[in-house]
Amino acid sequence: MTKRATVETTAEAYLELLAARGVEYFFANAGTDFSPIVEAYARRFAQGQMLPRPMVVPHEIVAVAMAHGYAMVTGRAQAVMLHVVVGTANGLGSVINAARANVPMLFTAGRTPITEAGLRGSRDRQIHWAQESFDQGAMVREFVKWDYELRNFLQLETVVDRALAITHAEPQGPVYLTLPREVLGERQETFEYSDPSRMPRPSAVVADAPAIAEAARLIAAARNPLVIARAAGRDPAAVASLVALAETASLPVFEQFHTHLNFPQNHPLHAAFDVQPYLDDADLIIVIESDAPWFPQLKNPPREARVIQVGVDPLFSRYPIRGFPGDVALAGAPRLTLAALADAVRPLLDASLVRERRARWEAEHERLMKTWADTARKASTAPEIEMPWLSRSIGNVVDDRTIVVNEYDLDATQVCMTRPGSYFNSPASSALGWGLGAALGAKLAKPDHTVICCVGDGSYIFGVPIAAHFVARAQELPVLFVVFNNRTWNAVKRSVLSYAKDGWAVKTGTMPLTALEPSPDYEMVAQACGGYGERVDDPAKLPEAIARALRVVRGEKRHALLNVICTKP
Repeated sequence: MTKRATVETTAEAYLELLAARGVEYFFANAGTDFSPIVEAYARRFAQGQMLPRPMVVPHEIVAVAMAHGYAMVTGRAQAVMLHVVVGTANGLGSVINAARANVPMLFTAGRTPITEAGLRGSRDRQIHWAQESFDQGAMVREFVKWDYELRNFLQLETVVDRALAITHAEPQGPVYLTLPREVLGERQETFEYSDPSRMPRPSAVVADAPAIAEAARLIAAARNPLVIARAAGRDPAAVASLVALAETASLPVFEQFHTHLNFPQNHPLHAAFDVQPYLDDADLIIVIESDAPWFPQLKNPPREARVIQVGVDPLFSRYPIRGFPGDVALAGAPRLTLAALADAVRPLLDASLVRERRARWEAEHERLMKTWADTARKASTAPEIEMPWLSRSIGNVVDDRTIVVNEYDLDATQVCMTRPGSYFNSPASSALGWGLGAALGAKLAKPDHTVICCVGDGSYIFGVPIAAHFVARAQELPVLFVVFNNRTWNAVKRSVLSYAKDGWAVKTGTMPLTALEPSPDYEMVAQACGGYGERVDDPAKLPEAIARALRVVRGEKRHALLNVICTKP
């Protein structure tokens, strides 16, 4: 079907097309390159056309993270537009996060006007000379699936539809489109386009039958198999498929460095979050959407252990080096591949072996749950707030309508998540500052859910908190932000201790470049932006402080922040 819209410029046609393609939000930190976009929005508003909804986000890190958060919850790419090369540079760390997390995103930026005079969008500001680069796309090319510059109005539909198709095709990831001001500002009268888009969208695929059969034989022959899952839950439907496979063959599931909820954590076959103590006994390892299932520098499974790798791209082909073995590699949508694998292995299994294995891992699950609960009880009576107690206190308020966004410090052993799509951890690329914006994007996607954002104090600083709280207030996004404030770059300290166990830092008790003191009053940042802020330093008062903050978020519909002073490591 062909649609026709009356437009004044290419910019207006661009917004018309985004709306028609289901892009709901246009996250933006504007610059002089946005003039045609702003004018086009003004005309659309006058005509009652509100989509895609423009979202003012006064820092690029937050803008890109919001698009990331919205897409990770909904699976639908949104548009984010930044200011030419400088805006792209500010947002690049967040784009790297989206790339490594396989998040679809239409990442765009203005293009400094090419012409010095003669066209409606030609240069008319001093910055238009200094901000031009020889190859703007080169800044992001390594971390996007596709990049292009819109050259003219005639190619608009093809360019936008191709960008959206590529970003959603597996393995998903951001694409980059630059938009020259002269092209956006070109006068137009009508815009005709197909609705829906006729651009090919590849369907989900499943690994081929011989590979599935070989993997099933390996599982049936193994006595001590285990599963390591990191991001299978990126597709919530894959969780049920993994449960079916685990229950069929009594496979323990480890959520190692997990970025998503991959397996219900109250399930008796949910083993733990650290596979290292169990690697020595494994004779088969099923790796699902995990780029680094173990650290070879620290520990490897036995050389004779077989490995099955499952994922949309089990080679992680965009990584320069990755040497993990894979005796069988099952490429395809995990939800389809795991379901097919469960069907294939079922008739091959030794029932008595499966029963014995199930009983063994159920007992281990119970032991671990008791150990973790004991850790929380002990921490609850400590003189200072310890992170296991803070994590347990948050876990106690999580329900079926809660989404948890975690950037580093929430202890997964203390929060029993069970629902697919309810938990998101920061991408392994670790461009800090992801959590605040991602939580806002998640709240935008699920306004009827409570969103709790857990961040370390360092991650909070990187998250450009004034910009994040500004958006929370301006767009009425009541998120609960919990700062795990230990006044330290603890990841750096842990790295030093791993690198030099008996080195000078350990001998002298000094750790330069790791202190985050004096600590700001983070709660006052939220207060300055119309939110609720509270400092908490007493373990006994922590649960009620969380309850107070949730009453503000759920009842008053205001964002809230708890600055929780934790034990310094």
